[in-house]
Amino acid sequence: MPSLSFGSLKLITPLLLSPLAGYTNLPFRRVIRELGQVGLCTTDLVNARSLLEQNRKALKLIESCAEDHPLAVQIFGAVPEEMVAATRLLESLGVASVDVNMGCPVRKVCHVGGGSAMMTELDRTAALVRQMVEAVRIPITCKMRLGWDDDNLTAPDLARALEDAGVAAIMVHGRTRQQGFDGSVNLVGIRRVVEAVHHIPVIGNGDITSPEAARIMLESTGCAGVSIGRGAFYNPWIFVHTAHYLETGELLPEPEFSERIRVMTRHLDLMIEVFGENLGCTMFRKVGPWYAKRFGPASFFNKGIVRLSSRADYDTLLARYIEWRAQFLDETGHLLPKYALRPQVLNFRNEETEPSDVPAVTRREAIPVPAGPNELW
Repeated sequence: MPSLSFGSLKLITPLLLSPLAGYTNLPFRRVIRELGQVGLCTTDLVNARSLLEQNRKALKLIESCAEDHPLAVQIFGAVPEEMVAATRLLESLGVASVDVNMGCPVRKVCHVGGGSAMMTELDRTAALVRQMVEAVRIPITCKMRLGWDDDNLTAPDLARALEDAGVAAIMVHGRTRQQGFDGSVNLVGIRRVVEAVHHIPVIGNGDITSPEAARIMLESTGCAGVSIGRGAFYNPWIFVHTAHYLETGELLPEPEFSERIRVMTRHLDLMIEVFGENLGCTMFRKVGPWYAKRFGPASFFNKGIVRLSSRADYDTLLARYIEWRAQFLDETGHLLPKYALRPQVLNFRNEETEPSDVPAVTRREAIPVPAGPNELW
């Protein structure tokens, strides 16, 4: 498995945790790091102006600790002075890298000229980023989409302009702004970005929900690494499993139920540690059901977890759920065949072999996109 370096950063693996608004907070990043093999974690996106104003909620978004390293902070905004000042502030706080969001499709972000809107004004965007690069020593990276829509696939041109402006790496999500998170990832579109730059690494992103998907992304696009967002929330073990698969070609078995419970409980405890018991439990109401998707039958658990209000409630719910779940197990403690888990599926599109209107392979459930960068923003 190749390593990945950009700027002054030398990462242990080419596997990165993408920013995922509302989810990639400090507790989740610590869970991912404890499981292993993630090269770089990035925070939820945060408004540059809010950082400068020392907004309490913005500062909570970038909260970190000694174990949470190396860490990139993703910011958005369109005012050069604010973006430069926020970058300098983050460097002074010990952040390893600053990522500029040019991919968020949310209207609230695009309306102020940030997110995907930055892809529509290449010269202005490149000039802003150049000022950031020249203001600090830490690497500046940019995350973008393929373009605003299928008629405006500006990512290759923007990537070249950003390389000239001095960015250290490009991360590209294989959808357009118009797609949001619908449809399938366009691997050819990502490869065109890889081919457009001369020296800097391009990191592919989108629908990497399994080790096989990561390998396909790397091999089909020529990208230097992969950045995993929703796939990591579906499966926090994806980094360690993918690293093993890229090294050996062997797919590790899915975690046992007991391991899933251990990690889920650790995640809750970290939520309580960082946010306090009341808010931590309330926030965990949207986290627990994602762990439960790989428990097998889980209706009993889900009905309880969405009302969670204390750690004691969790312990009671978990004990009752384990007792209820026993009816779906065989004598060895494994799920009966009719309840066995189905593997994750790929959702990639290759325009060289498929017509552009081919629907996604499957209509899978998805993590909802917030109305803004984060419910706490």
